[in-house]
Amino acid sequence: MIFENYLPYYRRNLQIAVPVMLSQAGQVLVQQVDNMMVGSVGTTELAAASFANSVFILGMILGMGFTFGLTPIVGHAFATGDNHRSGTLFRNAIVVNMTTGILLTIIMFFISFIMDRMGQSENVVALAIPYYRIQVISLLPFLLYYTFKQYSEGLGNTKVAMYITITANIINIIFNYILIFGKLGAPELGLNGAGYATLLARTIMPILFIVAFYKSATLKRHLIFLKIALLDTKIMRQLFQVGWPIALQMLLEVSAFAMSGIMIGWIGEIPLAAHQIALGLASVTFMIITGIGSATTIRIAHQYSKKEFTSVKKATYASLHLVLIFMTFTAISFLLFRHQIPKLYNQNPEVIALAAQLLIMAAIFQIFDGVQVVMLSALRGLADVKTAMFYAFISYIVINIPISYFLAFIIGWGAIGVWIGFILGLGVAATLFYLRFNKQCKSFITK
Repeated sequence: MIFENYLPYYRRNLQIAVPVMLSQAGQVLVQQVDNMMVGSVGTTELAAASFANSVFILGMILGMGFTFGLTPIVGHAFATGDNHRSGTLFRNAIVVNMTTGILLTIIMFFISFIMDRMGQSENVVALAIPYYRIQVISLLPFLLYYTFKQYSEGLGNTKVAMYITITANIINIIFNYILIFGKLGAPELGLNGAGYATLLARTIMPILFIVAFYKSATLKRHLIFLKIALLDTKIMRQLFQVGWPIALQMLLEVSAFAMSGIMIGWIGEIPLAAHQIALGLASVTFMIITGIGSATTIRIAHQYSKKEFTSVKKATYASLHLVLIFMTFTAISFLLFRHQIPKLYNQNPEVIALAAQLLIMAAIFQIFDGVQVVMLSALRGLADVKTAMFYAFISYIVINIPISYFLAFIIGWGAIGVWIGFILGLGVAATLFYLRFNKQCKSFITK
């Protein structure tokens, strides 16, 4: 059987992917617990969280994208045994990413002053702004954590980030309960309580990574190269050249989802709350498969550096098989339990009914989402990121957003129309990334 040829690749990919998948799954499950707790407070609170997150995620993803550029470059250095270069990359990445984080924090804070002009209801805006500002404060420690994470993953070590994420998630859940509902003598802060719990968890995450570097014999030796490394404008330029296309590609994708969330907010609080439930569930599966995507980037970076070109293609297709199996399973689950799952978040019958319809749309786009994650991750492993950025612009800005608006407001399909735009945008992205990867494979395999 053809799949037997891929068994070694399944094993190797999963060895790297499983820790990332567990940490990502834990992170998004905590987000869902957030939504459930906030949703139990009220529909307006859930809609406010959706609006605030739709705006905040733009800056967060842009910053994360810059950190993602570190992984393939470190992977290439690690595969060739150049530890001194790895340390130089790490030090320069910290400077570049923290500078980016400070600029983003300032810009995003000022955006809070125009959130009342984005077409949302007054009640939603009043709750969303203070919660959003707390999230903005958490961005800088979050990006420092991601710098450590991407460096560690470039070395092929994905377990440390898993343990740290799980620990932070437990802290987040505990303080969510205490601060949202006012337990153990704490004030009852509602939606803001969820924000403060997230801030605390994200502040602890980079601290735990620093401790992990000193405690781990494997990672500690890289601190030696970090200490002796110098700031190098050439290295910074390379990090920027790889990081900014990844950041913009991710921003374009998330912008489509964020803009769609804002458009749904124009329709009303109930559609926005239903959208938050469906998109939150879809983000669970997305974040889990990004674990396989991260493993794909690492594996491709290492194999490509060693000029093992046949393994590059097989490792990518092994990841594609795994993702398609997983996303098919989740799509079926969404369809079967679409009326039951929304009740975990909110008891409003109108919200539940619309969320059930949106989960049908989410089930459809699962397959496209899985394919585009794997193929894009493979391109990152090859450091082929600029073309992917252009393809993302076509898929999400030229196709997704206009079609979503047309179907929602011109045709009158409302939130369902917005989600059909999602499906079309993801389908085009998956196709373009797949064709680009195969073109790249042909170019270096035939050399």
